[in-house]
Amino acid sequence: MITKSTVDKIMEATDIAEVIGDFVQLKKRGANYVGLSPFSNERTPSFTVSPAKGIFKCFSSGKGGSAVTFLMELEKFTYPEALKWLAKKYGIEVEETVETKENLEELNRRESLMIVSGYATKFFQESMWDTDEGKAIGLSYFKERGFTAETMRKFELGYSPDQWEAFTGRALQEGYQQEFLVESGLSVKRDNGTLYDRYRGRVMFPIHSFTGRVIAFGGRTLKSDKSVPKYVNSPESEIYHKSNVLYGLFFAKKAIRDEDNCYLVEGYADVLSVHQAGIENVVASSGTSLTVEQIRLIGRLTKNITILYDGDAAGIKASLRGLDLILEEGLNVKVVSFPNGDDPDSYVRKVGTNAFKTHIAENRKDFILYKTDILLKDAGNDPIKRAEVIREVVESIAKIPDSIKASVFIKECSYIMHIDERALLSELNKMKLAKAKKDGQQQNNQQSNYRNNGGGNSFAPDAPPDDLFFDEPQQAEQKAVKEDYNQEKEIIRLLLLYGSRMINWDGIADTYIGPFMIAELSDVAFDNAACKIFVEDYRAQVENGVLPEDQHYIHHPDKEVVDLTVTSLATKYILSENWYEMHRIGVNDEQSNMKATILGAIFHLKKHKVGKILENLRNELQVTQNEHDQEILLNQYVRMKKVEKHISDYLGSVIIK
Repeated sequence: MITKSTVDKIMEATDIAEVIGDFVQLKKRGANYVGLSPFSNERTPSFTVSPAKGIFKCFSSGKGGSAVTFLMELEKFTYPEALKWLAKKYGIEVEETVETKENLEELNRRESLMIVSGYATKFFQESMWDTDEGKAIGLSYFKERGFTAETMRKFELGYSPDQWEAFTGRALQEGYQQEFLVESGLSVKRDNGTLYDRYRGRVMFPIHSFTGRVIAFGGRTLKSDKSVPKYVNSPESEIYHKSNVLYGLFFAKKAIRDEDNCYLVEGYADVLSVHQAGIENVVASSGTSLTVEQIRLIGRLTKNITILYDGDAAGIKASLRGLDLILEEGLNVKVVSFPNGDDPDSYVRKVGTNAFKTHIAENRKDFILYKTDILLKDAGNDPIKRAEVIREVVESIAKIPDSIKASVFIKECSYIMHIDERALLSELNKMKLAKAKKDGQQQNNQQSNYRNNGGGNSFAPDAPPDDLFFDEPQQAEQKAVKEDYNQEKEIIRLLLLYGSRMINWDGIADTYIGPFMIAELSDVAFDNAACKIFVEDYRAQVENGVLPEDQHYIHHPDKEVVDLTVTSLATKYILSENWYEMHRIGVNDEQSNMKATILGAIFHLKKHKVGKILENLRNELQVTQNEHDQEILLNQYVRMKKVEKHISDYLGSVIIK
């Protein structure tokens, strides 16, 4: 358990905009920040961060909360993991109970895999720096590649001894469980049930998560035996999914944001050499084909990618098709190639930092134009091959979601390929039309399957109108529940925003809005679970002489209460400071008449509750046969009608006038 004093220190030190800015490219908008949601694929920013309130709200996914909530949602941290990450970021010492072998076993599976990977990282580092074999083989290899001690320490490079059970034996002695050694890929199980080291005799490249924890490894052999694979990488596990990871991203993310550009290379050594040269905004896909998830990781930090290719023409052509994924995600792609025989690693070591930067500046081309140039050279004067090149290039342009950007590339390619611009536009339109038809057919198939499986009318299953699936009584009930929630939620919003303000109204003064509202609502039963918990908690706090602030509920242990709080505090739209000057249109401000705002919310909720009671009484009267019971119900109905009229009169005289 982390002590409360430590938690308080962490919360006080945390700047939510700074924390989320490590993961999402944020732009200032008024008092808040906005950016593209890291939880969903969107083109228009709907993700808002409010530093003043210490909350974020993602309007596309509905997620929201504090900096801790953000880390838990995005990185799948547990609550203690998120706190420890923040503590490390802000240099706060964490006070907690000491971990023993016994409570290591009690940790969840994911954390156990993380712990095993962290232990292995230290083991491989110690093997390289502190043993004769490690110094002679592993350390000397990295030094020959030109890596400094600082770089090796920063990226936590290491060496796995060339023995069958050097790591596994030590880990088992230290109390680490077999199942986690095997699942993490660090150890391999023999047929007889014993374990041996996967990476024996290899130099080790730890792979870090976005937040800096080691989740996997790449091991490179130093042997010349062709039957031995050059690289062995960790298998997929609960903590490592290679399609979601970019090597070096943890060390590059700040530079990527600062430079508003990400250099994409192929291998571990490319990242290390370029980073060591002072160009830190560099990552690698580690030899795998680039995935949509990896592109979106970069897209959270910048919309600009520069791909650094080696001089292998065959390899370049093979990878060109896959890069259309980047265009589809709306990112700007430039390409730089190096002289034959060189890759980013060898070239930066050969020419140095300044010449490397100069080469990039002078040789980078937009991906579409680069692709056009490469394919045209390969096609030569063969008209059939040139026609294929034209189609392939237009296919790439068709992937670009920005129509203005696409039209610019059409114009440029028409000039390069000596093809009439209208012909290219015609081909582009054909492709877009074919894609639209294909998407429409897929949607129709989904709808057909949905209807065949008992769904409603011919609407897409992902967002059907609510009222299609209910008969009239259910419609009314659904509407009533929604209205009920909205009325109750409005009370929560006002308590959060204005609960600590003093009342200075005619006949009511020297009291706070929060306790006043709680007292006025003592006869109201809240139906929504989160609203009910919130109001009961607020009432208990008030009775103890405390006026709870929004931070109390932002960090509430009940997730539903946290979501309710953030939704109530967050607003998707911000009125421009120049609105009135531009349009000369006034906008009503609820704070200008707080009496109407507060009493209006209270009595509208009461009127709604009374309306529900009347509706229930009417239903009971329709089915009750006993005259005595009917009389009782009728008397109740008459009394509630008087209450309803009293509330309506009050709303009309006090609120409206």
